[in-house]
Amino acid sequence: MSRFRSLFGTQDMTVGRPLTVLARFSVPLLIGNFTQQLYNTVDSIIVGQYIGDTALAAVGTAGPILNLLLVLFMGIATGAGILSSQYFGARDRATLSRTVGNTMLLTLGSGLFMSLLGYLATPFLVGLTNPPQDVADGAVIYLQIIFIGFLGGGAYNILSGVLRGMGDSVYPLIYLVIASLLNIVLDLVFVANFGMGIAGVAWATIIAQAVSGALCVIRILRMRDQIDLNRDTMRPDKIILKKLCGLGIPAGITSAIFSMSAILVQGLVNSMGTSVIATNVAVMRVDGFAMMPNFTFGTAATTYIGQNIGAQRTERLRAGVRDMMKLALTVSIVLVLAIIFFGKNLIAMFTQTPEVIELGRQGLLWLSFGYVCFAVTQVLQGVMRGAGDTLVPMWLSVITTVVLRMPLAYLLAGLTRSADFPQGSPHAIFASLLISWTIGTVLSIIAYRKGAWRKKLPRQMQEELKEEKAREKAEKAGKKRN
Repeated sequence: MSRFRSLFGTQDMTVGRPLTVLARFSVPLLIGNFTQQLYNTVDSIIVGQYIGDTALAAVGTAGPILNLLLVLFMGIATGAGILSSQYFGARDRATLSRTVGNTMLLTLGSGLFMSLLGYLATPFLVGLTNPPQDVADGAVIYLQIIFIGFLGGGAYNILSGVLRGMGDSVYPLIYLVIASLLNIVLDLVFVANFGMGIAGVAWATIIAQAVSGALCVIRILRMRDQIDLNRDTMRPDKIILKKLCGLGIPAGITSAIFSMSAILVQGLVNSMGTSVIATNVAVMRVDGFAMMPNFTFGTAATTYIGQNIGAQRTERLRAGVRDMMKLALTVSIVLVLAIIFFGKNLIAMFTQTPEVIELGRQGLLWLSFGYVCFAVTQVLQGVMRGAGDTLVPMWLSVITTVVLRMPLAYLLAGLTRSADFPQGSPHAIFASLLISWTIGTVLSIIAYRKGAWRKKLPRQMQEELKEEKAREKAEKAGKKRN
């Protein structure tokens, strides 16, 4: 019974075998990411099967725009998660309480602001991607309804980040499962039964997200054994807000860079026609499942490193990184093999058009190796963020997406124009992703080994890491001589 109870609550990642605590934390997180991707995928399956390829293309066009306007939430969530993990590890209840209280204030304010901004900016942002008119009309309807209920999704993203920072990955999973099941049921009711079309999919999404956000608020309000939420802790605190913004802004800029480049690349995809747009949507939905372990273990690395830095457990840092890398690569390789062997069947879930299915299968083959590379990138950048270094991951994202991926996509498209693909081959889109991911992994390894993130650690921990590294080198040198 005690083990069962310990699962449903915060986890102290500063004690116990690193591999064990990382796995215990990561499994619910991985299931949660799978569930979230599943209900996004169900949206696309229902749209593609019940409404058609044009509606599927509209949802795909809306995706990068939605992600762009989520960046404020993602930035706050990153900053809150890092601070929560460090103060939780340090057993600093007072500062942890002020951090959670100020995070809730930021969630409310940013949610209302982004709802209004997103609703008004939707027609302009959709126009930037230059889709066919019927696709554009569907994307505008879908996005404007989503922005009406934007606060619910924002609350879940931010507050689940706070819970995970304190080692609680189970309750966010439960809330996500509830929201996912509700979303699927409402999708079928609104689209299949009521014939509401793409608007029905959007309404189903915001209702489900509102439920998950409300459940996170209730959970945090009930955590009286870890935090104190009252007028004092929920009063704006300049120091806490400055730290949240200092850590979160680079992460938000990183997400914005990804999203803006995706919007510009989406414009290239849209110029290739509705069938290519639909193909890209299907591939990206499968891509989401392949990316799950990468983002999962990156988040786990941030929480683990943050808690152990807060507790000043230097001896656990390097061991944790090694164990997390083993977990990430093992799970990622298994998923990639499944995608290689069953890629055609996966794409066929979204459409009945033969040319879309075959093109999607080829796209997945292009991306397969990149998923393994991205696993390494996410773990190493998760370590940097856990230490409080969010600037280096931001600059790595700028290089990979702005300097490499976007120009590559347009260059390769221009080089592959033909009678069948007058605007360029869709393979150019997938090849540009693979190349940029691979280079990004190399750059992340270099940045991690160079060790600028270690300067964020307390001085004593920096010295202890240097001594530990020197001992490992001496041991390796001794083994070679023997």
